[in-house]
Amino acid sequence: MPVGTLASVKGVPQDILEELGVQILLGNTYHLYLRPGVEQVRKLGGLHRFMAWPRAILTDSGGFQVFSLTDLRKVTEEGVTFRSHLDGSTHFFSPESAMDAQIGLGADIIMAFDECTEYPADRERMRASMELTLRWAERSKKHFEEHKNEVPWRNYVGTAAQSLFGIVQGGMDRQLRKESAERTIEIGFPGYAIGGLSVGEPRPLTREVVESTLEHLPTDKPRYLMGVGTPEEIVEYANLGIDMMDCVLPTRAARHGLLFTSEGKISIKQARHAGDEAPLDPNCGCRVCQRYSRAYLRHLYASNEVLAQVLNTVHNLSFYLDTMRAVRHSISLGKETGSPCVQSRPKP
Repeated sequence: MPVGTLASVKGVPQDILEELGVQILLGNTYHLYLRPGVEQVRKLGGLHRFMAWPRAILTDSGGFQVFSLTDLRKVTEEGVTFRSHLDGSTHFFSPESAMDAQIGLGADIIMAFDECTEYPADRERMRASMELTLRWAERSKKHFEEHKNEVPWRNYVGTAAQSLFGIVQGGMDRQLRKESAERTIEIGFPGYAIGGLSVGEPRPLTREVVESTLEHLPTDKPRYLMGVGTPEEIVEYANLGIDMMDCVLPTRAARHGLLFTSEGKISIKQARHAGDEAPLDPNCGCRVCQRYSRAYLRHLYASNEVLAQVLNTVHNLSFYLDTMRAVRHSISLGKETGSPCVQSRPKP
């Protein structure tokens, strides 16, 4: 899922996203709550109409962004008091208000309000954070069930429904992750996310936690790994059994001149590309690789042209989406051929 934090994938208009085959975008409740405001989006018909996007949208609860504020937040049983990174104004998020915000925004999939555990953390801290997330998950579900029909949204396929996913926490402790998964399943959600990763831990540890957590999540419901990863990682996680992923990497890396290709990563800012007439990736069919040379892309970046960020982002998104299309194709072949790399995948 490409990340469209402020109801926009930076630099890429929605028609190009459709052309690239994007099925679902991720928006961020914290940022949209601050600007332009949930009530403003609601008055304008919800996120789909506001941003002219006819396909699916997922909003995260804002918990991770509040976690990222560090010195600007205070966590209590009731929720989180935080100061805006924009103007320093004070705000409060609770499981209930986070549900109200996401119901008002009108996303198709919304997330329970959780606390993201920092890394490193001792076991006592990880348990306390997990317990708080579980209590907040119960409150999130209760409030959602009581208020989900108050705003008459129609989602992108025309049905009047939003889905609330639960989030598994527990830090880097495998036993706590198991307990969190089992108790979150007991609360009952139509989909489950693995949160609290990519917060500074070593990559091998991330994989270990993901793999061990997946053992305890149902295979007949979507399993969403939040905030990952590189193209190699998303293939690996898909093979483990992850169904949904999001990451800012393809867009953020593009803005810094780092491009993903079938021949490996390329830093387009390097002078060696200044006279290269070849396409960025000869094996890529995206509109960038079909039209522009590495020399031109390097020139745009070196000249600080806005078009550099746009074209770089379009290519990186195309590469990620092509990667996922290849994953889905492999899964399809695996069902027929019994390919060992995908035979453990659950049925959709």
